Amino acid sequence: MFNTQVSEKEHDEARQGEALMLENKTEKNDARRLYIESYGCAMNFSDSEIVASIMMDMGFQTTSDYKEADVVFINTCSIRENAEQRVRNRLKEFTSVKVKNPGLIVGVLGCMAERLKAKFLEEEKLVDVVVGPDAYRDLPNLIDKVDDGNKAVNVLLSREETYADVSPVRLNSNGISAFISIMRGCDNMCSFCVVPFTRGRERSRDAYSIVKEAEDLYDQGYREVTLLGQNVDSYKWSSEDGSDSVNFAQLLERVALVSPELRVRFSTSHPKDITDEVLFTMSKYENICKYIHLPVQSGNSRILDIMNRTYDREWYKGRVDAIRRILPGCAISTDIIAGFCTETEEEHQDTLSMMDYVVYDYAYMFMYSERPGTLAAKRFEDDIPEEVKKRRLTEIVDKQQQHSHRNMLAQVGKVQKVLIDGYSKKSKNDYAGRNDLNATVIFPVDERFKPGEYVNVLVERCTTATLIGKIAE
Repeated sequence: MFNTQVSEKEHDEARQGEALMLENKTEKNDARRLYIESYGCAMNFSDSEIVASIMMDMGFQTTSDYKEADVVFINTCSIRENAEQRVRNRLKEFTSVKVKNPGLIVGVLGCMAERLKAKFLEEEKLVDVVVGPDAYRDLPNLIDKVDDGNKAVNVLLSREETYADVSPVRLNSNGISAFISIMRGCDNMCSFCVVPFTRGRERSRDAYSIVKEAEDLYDQGYREVTLLGQNVDSYKWSSEDGSDSVNFAQLLERVALVSPELRVRFSTSHPKDITDEVLFTMSKYENICKYIHLPVQSGNSRILDIMNRTYDREWYKGRVDAIRRILPGCAISTDIIAGFCTETEEEHQDTLSMMDYVVYDYAYMFMYSERPGTLAAKRFEDDIPEEVKKRRLTEIVDKQQQHSHRNMLAQVGKVQKVLIDGYSKKSKNDYAGRNDLNATVIFPVDERFKPGEYVNVLVERCTTATLIGKIAE
């Protein structure tokens, strides 16, 4: 997998993924039908699974065609300006269906809900219901209000809501890999980021409910889980009576102990919080994948300071050194912003030299885009010309392509343990899966093995994005 974005538009499309195309899960012909489409990060897709569970408890069934739906939800992302514009265009498509189906309810969920509720409900009249990330339990009440002819909104943020007791409906699932949300919100106030304002303060989910969800998934045949949080390293849960306290390293171990056949991944780590304890736990258990997403954003200490990242260049390099020391060969991916406010050419070169120091396996790279309401928008002028941003981004992308290819070449000739996800996108004659380092591996179908099983693959060649090989005898 090689994730590069050469423009804001392409970045958004890469992170958006496909819409959650839902399959009917009930034979009730008189049930109302729900369609959900999700944009943005993995947390949004996980939230859509919670929403589907709540709606199905109300008697809804799901549909893969929004033109057949009674309720259409779009789960939104506010991370880039183009993402918001695309959501607005998509809402216009949905509302046009109301001409033929006046009873259709259109709703906006997630990160755009709080910030743009007035525009959606009053100015543009695009939606009937607006629901923030912490208000999904209120959906039955909100749908009732719309059924009675009213607009409905709930974007209140919570200091307690974790949806720990809601069993997600696994949408568009391959039955092999699943997300488990372990915490919500974020206490980091990075100056470029809207998450603290759209998802609220950080709170951790009951550790026992997380382990139970992992156990249930394993019993259902799933063989890989990804623990999700805005900053998983700051996970910290304590029982009400104070008898038990669990940090992220301890949670990671508890989930790994569910079964050695259950692969465990996690995202995202913050450089200021990832501890040696986490790294030693990863080293201890073979089924914890040796892959860490460690966003750097910039390689320059002054830029990191005005981004409010709370670490500097040397601290970040120290964390990379610890990963290399404790987890030799561990894959590292990152996020990089080109052209942040006031960034000089010399500071841009610091980012390129940081890339050379780490040699990332994968990266999400994009130009800075000012988001209304953020600290950066209030404090700094977005003063880097567009053409300079584009040129700097191109230089970053070009370097990452070289590094990704180098890391892929290093795996050629080696035997990789691969969890088969399914067929290759290009051919039903090939299987596709991921190895421990999160690289996609393609190899010929062998009737002795099926999706959901592990197989050893000898890598014979590679592209910048994919390893290609054959089953090792």
